[in-house]
Amino acid sequence: MTLLNQATRVRLAAAIGLAALTMVPASAHSPTARMSESEMRAMLANWPKSAQMAAADMMKKYGPPQEVTATMLKWRNNGPWKYTMISNYETPHRFPAPHPDVMTQAIDYRVPAAMFDDLAAYDGSVTADRTQGHLAARCDKEAANFLAINLANDVVTRRKSVPLARAYYARAISIFKKTGRMDPYMQRLQFTPPRRANDPDMPARM
Repeated sequence: MTLLNQATRVRLAAAIGLAALTMVPASAHSPTARMSESEMRAMLANWPKSAQMAAADMMKKYGPPQEVTATMLKWRNNGPWKYTMISNYETPHRFPAPHPDVMTQAIDYRVPAAMFDDLAAYDGSVTADRTQGHLAARCDKEAANFLAINLANDVVTRRKSVPLARAYYARAISIFKKTGRMDPYMQRLQFTPPRRANDPDMPARM
């Protein structure tokens, strides 16, 4: 496990303290079961630093998750997101610079079948579920997921080509790392997701 600096430990401890009293383990047999602060600390102690920091940020912003397991935290309908899921497993991702993917956030969104190839070429950590009607981004910070989803919308609606979207993403992240200035695409969704986006397809002739 990567050792956390003092600021990160304080932030995580504060978030755990706020969330622990209402935390409900997904595996609990009783609807009144609660996860104690010590249990939450013990569970997160062995998680990677990136996942611990993501968990602290999301608990501070959205409160306790609705689902908890030894390997996953999940919020439903938190802020603009259909769901937010943080995993204790890091997926290495090299675009736009090496970092671990630990947090998936999704919205309701219908991606036309003809645009799936472009979406995959734009960013392998942005995925679409045609049947359920979800568009998801996976990174280690919410701001990066906002950026990824907003640019995915630009690609799908043909406002930006794949190369332009990738260049915009890389430039926004670079500026943020160097100056702390956050591009508008990193601050919130720049469009309104549809209320229903699922596509159950058509039955085949048997």
